[in-house]
Amino acid sequence: MSVLIATSTTDFDPTEVAVPWKILTDAGVDVAFATDSGKAGSADPIMLSGKGLGWFKRALIAGKAGQQAYAQLLKDKKFNNPVSYEQIKPNDYDGLILPGGHAQGMLVYLESKILQDVIVEFFAANKPVGAICHGVVAVARSIDPKTGKSVLFGRKTTSLQNRQELLAHKLTKKKLGDYFLTYPEITVEDEVVAALASKDDFAHGPNPMFRDSPKNLKPGFTVRDDKYLSARWPGDAHSFGHQFVAMLKES
Repeated sequence: MSVLIATSTTDFDPTEVAVPWKILTDAGVDVAFATDSGKAGSADPIMLSGKGLGWFKRALIAGKAGQQAYAQLLKDKKFNNPVSYEQIKPNDYDGLILPGGHAQGMLVYLESKILQDVIVEFFAANKPVGAICHGVVAVARSIDPKTGKSVLFGRKTTSLQNRQELLAHKLTKKKLGDYFLTYPEITVEDEVVAALASKDDFAHGPNPMFRDSPKNLKPGFTVRDDKYLSARWPGDAHSFGHQFVAMLKES
């Protein structure tokens, strides 16, 4: 089995990329990568160092499992030799994962029409697609030419939520400005909900106070709709990874 993880060249969330990668590779899945530039990507440095996060550093940066998985990922041959979005051939892969990240380097990923067309192809082929956090925005923006609507229209999903995004912004605004608001004019949740057939198709899940871990998946929350899987934040990454493997094996 082969899965493609698409990321931006810079500023992606380290946990949301590295943890699913590790879970998939440990399960024997071949994982390839794609970036906008076709060059090896690098994670958001603030999510790795916590610089500028002040008192809230421990709550906001990548956790221990995410940091460790990212350190391993940096040595992976395929991570260091990605294809560009233009070079993606959906027929070469059994599934697609779309991680998130909120810093400005993510814009080229979130706004790529080429990547959105690729996402539409995966949905049309009924192949497993997983999206977490801001990755759900990339899915929501992918318009099916047959319907003129988002591929999420008529599906259930979750994503980063207003209560998470706005709180992180409030806690760090003094030092980091709008760092936690990728688009100050609209939140992730509001944009995703606008793409759905009904606001009731958006699931919030339990209060995201605690992260899941390799030994405790219980805090994680995912939403599955047929072969589409979504999650909210890095704290769901382990549950997301294992659920994606299960969905892939079913396919």
